[in-house]
Amino acid sequence: MAGRDDNERLRRRLAELEAQNAELEAQNAELDAQRRHYQWLAESTTDLISRHARDGTFLYASQAARSLLGYAPDELIGVSAYDLFHPADLADLLNKSPRVYYHDGFYQQTYRFRAKDGRYVWFETTSRTRRDPATGELLDILCVSRDVSRRIRAEANRERLARVVESTTDYVLFVDGEERLFYSNEAARRLLALPRDDHDARLAQAYTPESLAVLREIVLPAVARYGSWSGELEMQGSRGPAPVLSVVLAHRGPGAAPDHLSLLNRDIGLRKAAEAQARRHQEQIAHANRLATTGELASNIAHELNQPLGAIGNYASGALMQLRTDPTRPAGDLALPLSRINEQIQRLAERLRHIRTFVRKGQTRPRPVALIEVVDAACRLCEWQYQQAGIALEHALPETLPRVLADPVGLEQVLVNLLLNALEASRDHPGADRVVIDARSSGPREVTFRVRDRGPGIAASRAAHLFEPFHSTREEGLGMGLAISHSLMEAMGGGLELVSGSGGATFAGTLQAEASRHAPPRSQP
Repeated sequence: MAGRDDNERLRRRLAELEAQNAELEAQNAELDAQRRHYQWLAESTTDLISRHARDGTFLYASQAARSLLGYAPDELIGVSAYDLFHPADLADLLNKSPRVYYHDGFYQQTYRFRAKDGRYVWFETTSRTRRDPATGELLDILCVSRDVSRRIRAEANRERLARVVESTTDYVLFVDGEERLFYSNEAARRLLALPRDDHDARLAQAYTPESLAVLREIVLPAVARYGSWSGELEMQGSRGPAPVLSVVLAHRGPGAAPDHLSLLNRDIGLRKAAEAQARRHQEQIAHANRLATTGELASNIAHELNQPLGAIGNYASGALMQLRTDPTRPAGDLALPLSRINEQIQRLAERLRHIRTFVRKGQTRPRPVALIEVVDAACRLCEWQYQQAGIALEHALPETLPRVLADPVGLEQVLVNLLLNALEASRDHPGADRVVIDARSSGPREVTFRVRDRGPGIAASRAAHLFEPFHSTREEGLGMGLAISHSLMEAMGGGLELVSGSGGATFAGTLQAEASRHAPPRSQP
């Protein structure tokens, strides 16, 4: 009986052991599967996973060593990682306290590591030390290393660009959606008198009120739609407004706030001053040309003065004769000659004002004018010369022409120069019996006038230099009339050119037409 009980206990004990063994085998299988899974993860990751001894010797390296460094994992086993460090980076590591990378158990470092082909790869390595729980002895070091060469190069490029932005003489501003200047370079800080650490400056401190209104109403909407805008603005300065050529860019790309903008401003004060000086110089030359033209028109001026003075003399003589014949006759009988004298005096005064306006020195200020009125005035100035030469001067402009944007005196000077040139070309040339002025609308906002003669024309070799200063087709000419006329037309926003054609010469001048009251204004970003 006792023997059967012992056998039963033995069988139960064997069954328990078999169950425990099966459980252990299942656990071992699970551990083995997990080990293979972790091994697969280590071998599949693009980061280099490695295990090192205390002296840095490779005890294990994952397959990523092939793609990152060109080494097979077995080639690294037994090699000290410190031998592959860049010398400068190894010195930085060894100069640190050993506590950082041995005793604290976790540290991170960015350094250069030599690949098999000799080039250096920037690595960012996270390391963790493993120690014996009982003795605290360092067992090994586990490392995960990532190639950060692209990031390092990008950071270096950003740093170089930051140094360039900080040192440039252009005024660079970064602004957020609330018009707060969160960055300004040194040149901008000097201009605006901003301290380096001022983060509360506003856009209104940087630009004049007029330019600030342009920024808010035109520039910011254009940048929101197109991404950029360029044009001229004025910044605030300690010595007054500073004219700048501005480029406004939206910050776009990963991590960029959608409402952040860059404002790059180049000082164009010297250019503006030079342009103003050039305009003053041009106006002086144009004035001298008008004086010279007035000299050529001296006979016309004499005629303009002689005709009304003669008429005045005739009416005055007639009135005196009537008074001598009958000193007692009523004063009302003299009303007619006196009114005729008054009319001639007014006509003479108008002619003198016109001549004085023509020769007066002044700035070119384009404004809407009726082209036919300016053509009539220019023709009246040249009328006597054409009568003396026996050349007909014809002009018939459509009444439907829109007004043009021009300076009346400047445009009249251009027309007089062209008419006198056409007259000289027509003198003594067979068949050159007339000069014609016409005009037409040549575009939605454009009017073109032409001055045509029937003279010998202009040779192609001379046409290329026709508008250059001191180039003249006449032996006695100074060569300034066409050059000044060309400059005046450009100053009024138009142009002047020689039109090719058969027989004679044709000059065409183009001017902007006055905008229709119902036409919407044109704008560009």
